[in-house]
Amino acid sequence: MSILSAFGSNRSLVFELTRREILGRYRGASFGLLWSLISPFLMLMVYTLAFGFIMKSRWPGTTGTTTEFALILFVGLTVHGFFAECVNRAPSLIVGNTSYVKRVVFPLDLLVWSMTFSALFHLLMNTVVLLLLQLLWNGQIHATTLLFPLVVLPLIILTVGVGWIVSALGVFLRDIGQVVGVVTAAMLFLSSAIVPVDSVPEHYRWVFMANPLTFIINEARQVVIWGNAPNWLGLGIYFVIAIAVASFGHMLFQKLRKGFADVL
Repeated sequence: MSILSAFGSNRSLVFELTRREILGRYRGASFGLLWSLISPFLMLMVYTLAFGFIMKSRWPGTTGTTTEFALILFVGLTVHGFFAECVNRAPSLIVGNTSYVKRVVFPLDLLVWSMTFSALFHLLMNTVVLLLLQLLWNGQIHATTLLFPLVVLPLIILTVGVGWIVSALGVFLRDIGQVVGVVTAAMLFLSSAIVPVDSVPEHYRWVFMANPLTFIINEARQVVIWGNAPNWLGLGIYFVIAIAVASFGHMLFQKLRKGFADVL
C-alpha cells in the first residue's frame, strides 16, 4: 500500500503536474495537442515503409497483408514507447526538479507518478490511432479490446517501480542517463515488438522471453488484433512481480531521497 499512499492522498497534485507536463510539451506548436495523434501516424508510416515495403517483412501465422503487419507492428511500438518514455526520462527527473527537492514537504515520489501518467496519455492517443486504423482497414474492433487496460496494468506498475529506482540512482550516478537510452533501444529489438519470437533461433529465444515487454506485447496483440482472451495466469504472475518491483523501488527511493539535497 505504500506505493499508492502518496498518490492516493495527492491525486489532485499528480493530475495537475501531469496536465502541466502534457501541455508544456506541445506549447508553442502550431498543431498543439494534435501532435499526440499525428506523431503515431508518422511513426507507423516510417516503420511500415521500412519493414513492410522495403524489407518485405511478414508476421508468421497471418494473412501476410501489409496492413495487418502494420497493425501488429504498431501494437509493439506503442507498448515499448510507453515504457521507453518513462525510463528514458527517469534519470533526470529529480535532477531537473531541484526546486522540489529543497521543499521538505513536497512528496518527491509523485514526480514518477506524473511522469507515468503523461506517458499513459500518449499511450492512450496511440491506442486511439490503432483502433481507428483497425476499424478502417478491417471494418471491426474486437470486443476483447476492452481488456487492453487490464493487459497493460501490470506493465504500468512495473514501470512506476523502475521509474523510482532509476530516478533515485540518477541523482548519484549521472552516467545512468547515458545507459538507459541504449537499454531501451535494445529492449525494442530484443522483444517481440518488431521480431516474431518464433522466427528467432531457439537457443536465443530466452533473451526475448526474458524481456519484460515481450509478454505484454504478445497479450496486447491477442486482445486487440486477434480478438482472443489474454493469458490470465501469466498476467497474474506478472502482476505479482510488478508489485514486488514497485515496492522495492519505492523503498529504495524513500531511502535515497534523504541524500538528494546534499548532492544537488
